[in-house]
Amino acid sequence: MANHILEVRDLSTRFHIAEGTVYAVNGISFHLDHGETIAVVGESGCGKSVTMLSILRLLPIPPAEIVRGQALFLGRDLFDLSEREMENLRGRDIAMVFQDPMTSLNPVLTIGRQIGETLRIHMGLEKEVIRERTIKLLEQVGIPDPIQRLNDYPHQFSGGQRQRAMIAMALACQPSILIADEPTTALDVTIQAQIVELVQRLREQMNMAVIWITHDFGVVAEIAERVLVMYAGYIVESAPVDKVYENPRHPYTMALLAALPRVDRRRSARLRSIPGAPPNLLVEPTGCPFAVRCELVTERCRVEMPPLILHGPNHQAACWIDVSTGIPF
Repeated sequence: MANHILEVRDLSTRFHIAEGTVYAVNGISFHLDHGETIAVVGESGCGKSVTMLSILRLLPIPPAEIVRGQALFLGRDLFDLSEREMENLRGRDIAMVFQDPMTSLNPVLTIGRQIGETLRIHMGLEKEVIRERTIKLLEQVGIPDPIQRLNDYPHQFSGGQRQRAMIAMALACQPSILIADEPTTALDVTIQAQIVELVQRLREQMNMAVIWITHDFGVVAEIAERVLVMYAGYIVESAPVDKVYENPRHPYTMALLAALPRVDRRRSARLRSIPGAPPNLLVEPTGCPFAVRCELVTERCRVEMPPLILHGPNHQAACWIDVSTGIPF
């Protein structure tokens, strides 16, 4: 489609390790439009980060292998590009903010040098111009006294400031897409809210598309227009954000929402947990991966993976059961 800045088709990624083959991502497809924010939601190990690292070709090969699929950025398949072409594209056209800024930043280089390196490599700017741009970027992401902080090292910044510096580095070349991989996980609630607000503001200023990876449904309503729910390497539901909250159509999505703390819930009401454990990804999937934990499971669910079934405009869910009635389709 003309409005898609990124379109992923039938992506499958495996890891070949001593214990066997890990089926990490299993034939997923989705798109991202210009200026849109989508949230990719799911518990740890469901394939959210592996999907994005596959798209950016940042996985070590071996043990990783992209078995099949396409990742079309403005019509160009990223999997067909040379490594030099990908190096030029990463950071300039598609940038990523990683989960833990302390391990993503180089501890022996100043923040100013690390941000400046991005500008030097991708834009070929002169030293004085790089310094001015770096100061402006640090100011833009809300770091006080940016001139003084240029020569500080990562350990001299707080957790929230390190994450802001990572965002400044990601936005240095004004990318078309920003991938934020759980950027608020290690931060306290107040700083989380500030980072979410910062990304929203910068997205509007730069007309940038955003993929926000999270396991926290509480953040999703604030930042996203559309939600992809992942489980065991599959997209099990895709919908506009309001439809996910109002009318979830997959048992896993319903279980995630039921586990959320709510201010309108009675004090005596207990938070619900999802029984069981995620499937072993060393076993090749056959039926629905959520079947062993699902209260609505049928025999068909155990042997046949359901396709994404349309439930309304832009709303799809991979379930053989009509969750509103409990009756199979």
